[in-house]
Amino acid sequence: MKRVKNIFQDETKRSILLLVISGIALFLNLLHIAPVGLNLAWIAIILCGLPIIKEAIIGLVTEFDIKADVLVAIALVASVLIGETFAAGEVAFIMQLGALLEDLTVAKARAGIEKLVHLTPQTARVISNGEEKVISTDEVKVGDTLRVKPGEIIPADGIITSGVTSINQAVMTGESIPVDKTIGDYVSSGTVNQFGSFLMEAKKVGEDSSLQRMIKLVQSADAGKAKIVGIADRWATWIVCIALSSALLTWIITGEIIRAVTILVVFCPCALVLATPTAIMAAIGNVSKYGILVREGDALERLSKVTKITFDKTGTLTKGKPIVVAIKSIDNNFTENQLYSYLASAEIYSEHPLGKAIVECYRETTKETINEPEEFKMYPGRGVSIQIDGKLIYAGNEEFMVDNKILLSLINDMVTQFQNEGATIIYIAINQEIKGFVALADTLREDVSDTITSLHKTKVETVLLTGDNQFSAEHIASNAGITNIYANCLPEDKLNAIKEIQNNGDMVCMVGDGINDAPALKTALVGIAMGGEGSDIAVDAADIVLVRDDITKLPHLFQLSKHMMKTIKLNMIFSMALNFAAIILAITGILNPVVGALVHNAGSIVVIVNSSLLLKWKHSMNE
Repeated sequence: MKRVKNIFQDETKRSILLLVISGIALFLNLLHIAPVGLNLAWIAIILCGLPIIKEAIIGLVTEFDIKADVLVAIALVASVLIGETFAAGEVAFIMQLGALLEDLTVAKARAGIEKLVHLTPQTARVISNGEEKVISTDEVKVGDTLRVKPGEIIPADGIITSGVTSINQAVMTGESIPVDKTIGDYVSSGTVNQFGSFLMEAKKVGEDSSLQRMIKLVQSADAGKAKIVGIADRWATWIVCIALSSALLTWIITGEIIRAVTILVVFCPCALVLATPTAIMAAIGNVSKYGILVREGDALERLSKVTKITFDKTGTLTKGKPIVVAIKSIDNNFTENQLYSYLASAEIYSEHPLGKAIVECYRETTKETINEPEEFKMYPGRGVSIQIDGKLIYAGNEEFMVDNKILLSLINDMVTQFQNEGATIIYIAINQEIKGFVALADTLREDVSDTITSLHKTKVETVLLTGDNQFSAEHIASNAGITNIYANCLPEDKLNAIKEIQNNGDMVCMVGDGINDAPALKTALVGIAMGGEGSDIAVDAADIVLVRDDITKLPHLFQLSKHMMKTIKLNMIFSMALNFAAIILAITGILNPVVGALVHNAGSIVVIVNSSLLLKWKHSMNE
């Protein structure tokens, strides 16, 4: 992949060098600054014209593919045959400039699938006849007993048969909060075991495993995304036929071959070729100032057609980081601040992400020093216990409390309210009695609701795709202003949801940040990834990247894409009108090949100037 990228960079540098040399040669020729008897226009013809002629012949002979290059090649040869080398050089230079601009707007290297493959563990620990043996993951069979140690990637899908732990499932669900697992729970390949060592029975291995299925989804979605064909090439057959017919009839009627050649020269779609890439490059330059990286040349063209935008939740609409959102005490002898202090002490040595989040939030909000416990015990996948100030403190999940015979009936109703809003609960017990709880949740990014409102004004519908449960999804969607919800989504579910929406006639843009979003980002007409905190794989799967994770720039991006298309259409109308006017003048003999080429150059300059206005275009809230 790196080699392909280097080749592309070398080809680009080579093209720029040839264009610079050709441009200087044409300029000197125009000013008649050249050694006697030396026609510098031949430099442009050889450097820029011969590659066009070669490509046209190859495409025509091998595939009978009529592109704009065919007409240009005919015009170049005809101009040279009648001695109008300057006109031939000009046309060749403009066409190659347009081709370079198009190449610069297209990403040639994509490494997302390779990175996904690298997530696949290469080895697995198999338990056979009481002995542990390390084998290749390719050798794992359904029914094998596997041991997974802390920090290791789970090598296959299966069920835990011994042990308790916490699993980071972000690769599959996108959720930032680890999930506690115990005997009988299902675990997926590619997810990460964070704490306890456990045994599992393999249920799905190799290509049937969750991670391998996701890799296949990304590959198939990438192959199925069609590329938009350039305007000039799309109409090339008609342009070539009309140009040849007009030139032939003019030659037959007037008997002047120079008029026929002039028609071929002015018919060359120079301005038409520049209409799209110049506008796209100007638009890309515009959004880059707002921290938006456009990785695919035609992404903005596709974005202008989008009617629905689907959002992942965690890390996209939310900050992707759990924080303490509530502290509740049910005992008047203990204030909420006291419980918070005891909980921070309990979690100070914890390696669990929730424990670390509690400690960080306590320090940020209270600015107080955390008292260190006298004794500390950690129970993987359950919770922690400490001795402090003569008290035995328990902090953990519901199963941990049940294991220690602590009754939760007094706070069940309070807890349910927070759980329905997507919060994770950490219970706090002192000396075997429940005293309260802390709720942790991922929170919405600032200005999300305003951004959604602005997107609705652009007549784009919004949809939430999340791995969260229905209650949590509805809570987040309600606060964000989104009414369409798909909850409990795994990577394949997100992909299928987008396919379903697109099969119903809508054009979909997907915005996500996680590895689990990669298939959906590939499948959507346009994929937009969060580039700051998002995974590299999501970024590689996307067409557009929000470098600073600022979704408030999405309305500007959408409006700019539509304005860019208006500019492209205006460029096309102007270039075609200029073409027809020049053709009439060529038929009547008013234009010769050199003047015709100059008129074409003027048209190209107008197109470039019009496109450059996009560089300073700004989104209006009233649009």
